[in-house]
Amino acid sequence: MKTAQRIRISLLLTALVAIILGDSGCNQTKWSESEMGDIRIVTNHGGQTLGYSTTSGIQLIIDHGFAFKDLNRNGELDPYEDWRLPVDLRARDLAGKMSIEQIAGLMLYSGHQAIPAQGGGRFGGTYEGKSLEESGVSPWSLTDQQKKFLTEDNLRHVLITRVQGPEVAARWNNEVQALVEGIGMGIPANNSSDPRHGSDASAEYNYGAGGQISMWPGSLGLAATFDPQLVEEFGKIASHEYRALGITTALSPQIDLATEPRWNRFNGTFGENPILSADMARAYVDGFQNSPDSMVIFGGWGFHSVNAMVKHWPGGGPEEGGRDGHFGYGAYAVYPGNNFAMHLVPFTEGAFKLNGPTRMASAVMPYYTISYNQDTVNGENTANAYNKYIIQDLLRGRYGYDGVICTDWMVTGDVTGVEVFQGKPWGVENLSVAERHYRILMAGCDQFGGNNDAGPVLAAYRMGVEEKGEAWMRSRFEESALRLLRNIFRVGLFENPYLNIEETKRVVGNPEYMKAGYEAQLKSVVMVKNKEKVLPLKKGLKVYVPQRYIAPGRDWFGNVSPERWETPVNVKVAGSFFELTDNPNEADVALVFIQSPSGMTGYDLEDREKGGTGYVPISLQYSSYKADEARDPSIAGGSPFEEFVNRTYKGKTFTASNFSDLKSVEAAAKVMGGKPVITLISTSNPLVLKEVEPLSDAILLHFQVQDQVLMSILTGDSEPSALLPMQMPFNMAVVESQFEDVPQDMQVYIDSEGNPYDFAFGMNWSGVIQDERVARYRK
Repeated sequence: MKTAQRIRISLLLTALVAIILGDSGCNQTKWSESEMGDIRIVTNHGGQTLGYSTTSGIQLIIDHGFAFKDLNRNGELDPYEDWRLPVDLRARDLAGKMSIEQIAGLMLYSGHQAIPAQGGGRFGGTYEGKSLEESGVSPWSLTDQQKKFLTEDNLRHVLITRVQGPEVAARWNNEVQALVEGIGMGIPANNSSDPRHGSDASAEYNYGAGGQISMWPGSLGLAATFDPQLVEEFGKIASHEYRALGITTALSPQIDLATEPRWNRFNGTFGENPILSADMARAYVDGFQNSPDSMVIFGGWGFHSVNAMVKHWPGGGPEEGGRDGHFGYGAYAVYPGNNFAMHLVPFTEGAFKLNGPTRMASAVMPYYTISYNQDTVNGENTANAYNKYIIQDLLRGRYGYDGVICTDWMVTGDVTGVEVFQGKPWGVENLSVAERHYRILMAGCDQFGGNNDAGPVLAAYRMGVEEKGEAWMRSRFEESALRLLRNIFRVGLFENPYLNIEETKRVVGNPEYMKAGYEAQLKSVVMVKNKEKVLPLKKGLKVYVPQRYIAPGRDWFGNVSPERWETPVNVKVAGSFFELTDNPNEADVALVFIQSPSGMTGYDLEDREKGGTGYVPISLQYSSYKADEARDPSIAGGSPFEEFVNRTYKGKTFTASNFSDLKSVEAAAKVMGGKPVITLISTSNPLVLKEVEPLSDAILLHFQVQDQVLMSILTGDSEPSALLPMQMPFNMAVVESQFEDVPQDMQVYIDSEGNPYDFAFGMNWSGVIQDERVARYRK
């Protein structure tokens, strides 16, 4: 924007304020100030409350009796500093004033930040060149790396991972905000988080007691309630807790349509039904974004609002063979059922059509995958963030989305093989890092996830100037800046980004919120079998709980975990409901705790080292599986790191790493000699239940809940009410024949009681549930 245009806009905005206020009360003081340590709280009576730090060096400006923060320290009230003006006008004014270097920093989204940082490792950090312990600083101090990217790279979007506790998180937030308030244009930090309200299985719930944060079922568990109102209530509570931690953007919900049952991110979704997923997405975003009336700034947005970044456009669910896009071996999403459009439904009919006044989710994250052969304009097979058809033509053009689009993390980084956890530039591996940034900007994205370095963004700007000219590229940068600033203004951060530590301690994990989360967990457990109504059990029965074997393994980052045996339930919690015994001969009933078949990614280095392609099956059964029915050739394939394109795994054999879970159920059935065996499965994906169902008198499926929840249902303190948010396949041949992009297209397992384990199936004490939820969603 040219200087003359900016001056004219500023004069017009100043005139607008004068017209609104007139001359009345110009000299009347309408504000008061209080202290909170180094922070000053300014109450504008009849206006917005401000917060500023005495260490940042900013001063107040008084206009018509009201106080404003002089964020750029020029002694004048700029339109972007004037809380009386509409958000878009303020954001546009500030975008026009920012340097290219400042806008480039705004486009960055940090790598994962732990508070405090550990000394080494992938997410480590230092304090004056030392570890936290060696430095002697407080755990809420900023790391050397954080100071650098905030001051030198102008980064203002920070992804927070693990925090030591609510107080530490709040004090860290105040440290960050005081630092950035005193530099540049005084733009506050927009801190974010991936979902952090999951349950600690071993934690004990006590009515009236608080905790570190309220604990809820995972996304699949929320879906299993089939209750959008409950999900919206979760959003309201979670957003209040987020704001008390200094978090103003949620990197959630994950609303991919989970049509591929083998995908290892299935459990982060709302299941495979498009209508249920859309309803849950809408409820979740409404809960997070809409502030209660007393906290509203405008249009539903306010001081309790949290921006929701829905993910992953245009749906990451249909991964070929279930392989995930974090790795090159899972780069392709495929559409054998020609069902691409259905994967957009949770976005277009859910997150983009809210019931509340914020109207639509304020940010979107595309997935890593190449949506294979879906670019009908340019015919390009590149990862979604690089694809102009997927982003500009479809999301922005056809669906009119003008919110922030932020790439998934590390999409611009380099990578050295399909099996390594590095950058994820699928389809553009041949480009430089700077060229990838430019390609993403030209596709229509605004922000780069996991990038702390402004260098490649500035290089992309120079490429644009060379191709399009300075004016065009400046305008393109301001376009993204406007969107990014809008989300910071909406939630009130420019007025007061600071936290009252005592209020944080009161809000986060308070008894009321803990109770709501616990009750939601109770509503998320699915009972699929109850032979001869063996459940509920009488309290005080003697119960045998087999130890659970954990095989050695390796996580995504290559960290090795040794084999071990563990007690799979909190003994104290279980002991308050039953008498526990190690002797099955003495027991009245066995409780066998297992997990979904696991340990498979669809790629195996041993297979490659033996001369194979590396591609192997992902199995949903525990026992050894040979993929005789697998597709050959694969639909998609091709990588600079492979000399072939056919990624078939037909005829190969693989076994779940937790095969011992099946052995545990078999052993329990044998030693119990006809006495009841209850199987409790921590469920992350659909699974082939015909292996364990005949051995079990009752089966409970749960999705990240506390042990106490399971004990309460087992003993009848609570009645199971949840329904399956997905189908359970008859066998692996059925899984191989289903289409990755089509929901509910499998032949389902029918148990020994004659019940089909289909979508929306579940039982209570009376039998199979047939209620309004089933009628609405099972169509």
